[in-house]
Amino acid sequence: MTERPAFYAREGGRVADWWTLLHPPYTLWHLSYAVLGAGLAPHVHAVPLVLTVVAFFLAVGVAAHALDERVGHPLRTGFRDSTLALLAAGALAGAAALGAYGAFWWGGTNGALVVAVPVGVVLVVGYNLELAGGRLHNDLTFGLGWGGFPVVVGYVAQAPGLGGIRDLAVVATTAAAVALTYAQRRLSTPARELRRRTTEVTGVVVRADGTSTRLDRETLLAPLEAALRVLSWAVPLLALALLLGHA
Repeated sequence: MTERPAFYAREGGRVADWWTLLHPPYTLWHLSYAVLGAGLAPHVHAVPLVLTVVAFFLAVGVAAHALDERVGHPLRTGFRDSTLALLAAGALAGAAALGAYGAFWWGGTNGALVVAVPVGVVLVVGYNLELAGGRLHNDLTFGLGWGGFPVVVGYVAQAPGLGGIRDLAVVATTAAAVALTYAQRRLSTPARELRRRTTEVTGVVVRADGTSTRLDRETLLAPLEAALRVLSWAVPLLALALLLGHA
């Protein structure tokens, strides 16, 4: 039996390919950061929140993952390279258009979003295509771009104004999101290595009391993916709790 390329990967046709391409646990996780940011504003307005979440879904859930899959098809989906390129371009253009609408036409000009839109495009393209000699393709950029950036954008999209203790809360939440996303990367990288590029693991763990346990690939993979599964639920639940606090 061939090992699935990710714990959430599915097989069995185009619907399964879409599910796998969208990385549902991770996409929901990263979209939740935008909700967390919005929830820090004094008042949460539904329209900018929805537009922000949809924009990040297009940019992160579709465009970034399509660009990833186009390089070697690590998820083994049936999408052609040309289809993935069109998906990425269309989704990223849609995300930028939503960002521009929020920046210029929803409730007046939002200067912070004017800056955020091109930054987001550069992050998606630069990271996933490994531009600038791959300098942007690292764990820190991933933590900043996929964790901290959505928090900041989710907050400024609500146009709350600046100043006061609330800004410190945004800074603290942004730092926490960067740390959580960095942790995700540190867990998912060895998990991918074990699933996609490892055929066998051999070894023995010998404990101080003399007992021992044989090591195999599943033994090493299980705690990594268990932690990722838990975190992929914990962050969305935290975002939901903060949002419900405004109800």
